[in-house]
Amino acid sequence: MARKYFGTDGIRGLTNANKMTAEMAMRVGMAAGKHFLRGDHRHRVVIGKDTRLSGYMLESALVAGFTSVGMDVVLLGPMPTPAVAMLTASMRADMGVMLSASHNPYFDNGIKLFGPDGYKLSDADEAAIEAGIDGAVDLAPAAEIGRARRVEDARGRYIHFAKSTFPENLRLDGLKIVVDCANGAGYQVAPSALWELGAEVVAIGVTPNGKNINDQVGSTAPLTLCETVVASGAHIGIALDGDADRLIVADEHGEVVDGDQLMATIAGGWARQGRLQGGGLVATVMSNLGLERHLAAQGLGLVRTAVGDRYVLEKMRASGYNVGGEQSGHIILSDYATTGDGLVAALQILAELVRAGAPASEVLHRFEPLPQLLKNVRFSGGKPLEADAVKAVIAEAEAELNGTGRLVIRPSGTEPVIRVMAEGDDAAQVEAVVNRICDAVRAAV
Repeated sequence: MARKYFGTDGIRGLTNANKMTAEMAMRVGMAAGKHFLRGDHRHRVVIGKDTRLSGYMLESALVAGFTSVGMDVVLLGPMPTPAVAMLTASMRADMGVMLSASHNPYFDNGIKLFGPDGYKLSDADEAAIEAGIDGAVDLAPAAEIGRARRVEDARGRYIHFAKSTFPENLRLDGLKIVVDCANGAGYQVAPSALWELGAEVVAIGVTPNGKNINDQVGSTAPLTLCETVVASGAHIGIALDGDADRLIVADEHGEVVDGDQLMATIAGGWARQGRLQGGGLVATVMSNLGLERHLAAQGLGLVRTAVGDRYVLEKMRASGYNVGGEQSGHIILSDYATTGDGLVAALQILAELVRAGAPASEVLHRFEPLPQLLKNVRFSGGKPLEADAVKAVIAEAEAELNGTGRLVIRPSGTEPVIRVMAEGDDAAQVEAVVNRICDAVRAAV
């Protein structure tokens, strides 16, 4: 069923426009709060946010919505998305909310919802909440209106949790680490956790002003991280995104290490320790074919899903995997977390680095990626992928790449764009295939 408000990761949009207004946030609080009023106990919701200016407005509106239906609110302040998920479960809350638009610019914001188990909501829960947003919601009697309080030690609780995922017999003494927090939700917790484990920390992207989140810093803009690693003589650099659920790494030479290489590193290390479950890992259709071949050479498998960390997690839970993620750096380690956690994933990478006693460039570059090219074709209407001419060109390309490469073509879930991706052993062939398909799509629209 088509959704009116929810996308693949909650509700997201331009603030003070369309579906991301204070009124909408209050309606979400009312509808979600009412949906999770189950049983006769005192109900509680945990709310965290990143550092966007609009977070103050939306947080206040959510509080009004939740308390109006009789739910108590616990405010965490700026905290990573995985911290909200963890604290929702540990505080026995009925649900959790994270205000963030992840890696988007400051003028966007979003509402991510978690159930009492710390997992993102099911399709059925989201559908029920959507119905409540547009419908009438019964308000609580005056004597049963909820209360709100702020928890001052939330950062300390999350830091303690993150450190507990790092092997007890290891330390980060002697490692100089650049950490880029994207001026986002991890700006306090990530540098503190690394320092407490013994690292010499060079922190950048830790001066949020409400408008500079993800601005030339963070996992989607790693140039500053790479330059700082080289300039400071650091052993490694780690970059988080705005809500700290994504991780990208730079080695000591300032070369970027993406999510595919990081997943390969963690899965390989866990396999050697006998910890890897499922006989491999779960990734999306966008992960490089080189990762698949690398895992196969070690006797490990790769299961692919649609794009989106929620689909990765669904497959992990259904089939018993404990490592999964996306090329973009969303890495889910289900032994520790119910969602992607950039800091926890970084600690697993650092553990591998300490164990190996070798430079990051040797430890983290696990395979040679195949040439991969992604292009977008914007269209104004219609269904260009259903055109006979486009189908014919795609069929020809698939036959041409058979055995030597891979083709992924999909409409974007957030904008009127067709994404065309191909990869293979021959870079020139990959480029030619992508261009032919893009030309066919443009002709069709």
